[in-house]
Amino acid sequence: MTEPRKGLQRSRDNRMIAGVCGGIADWLGWSPTSVRILYVVVSLLSVAFPGILAYVILWVLMPERQA
Repeated sequence: MTEPRKGLQRSRDNRMIAGVCGGIADWLGWSPTSVRILYVVVSLLSVAFPGILAYVILWVLMPERQA
């Protein structure tokens, strides 16, 4: 497991679509898979649209981590 990094940034290493969940996982010090599963479950429980909208907003607002 990697150590949490300062600042919320999209991941370049742990990305499936845009690196949002991977970046959140790095920031929290959690497993990227755990964050993705939790994100999908919460999105489905909230009728999916808010989760998709939140993901797109985070994709646009979160800077990508520089190498």
